[in-house]
Amino acid sequence: MVKILEMAGLVLVAIMSLGFVGLFEPYGIKNGTSELFWGCAGATLLIIIYRKMKKKREEQEE
Repeated sequence: MVKILEMAGLVLVAIMSLGFVGLFEPYGIKNGTSELFWGCAGATLLIIIYRKMKKKREEQEE
């Protein structure tokens, strides 16, 4: 599960970076801080928070 979350996070960061520099502009997505950028940033943040909570819960069980 951890590896899947890491891969999903990396994909989201890659999409966020490509959207920021304007690679998706031909598809109608604005470059810079568009909805795509904030959506990927929020999803990545949620993955980080979830992993921290899960790690903390595992430490408490031990």
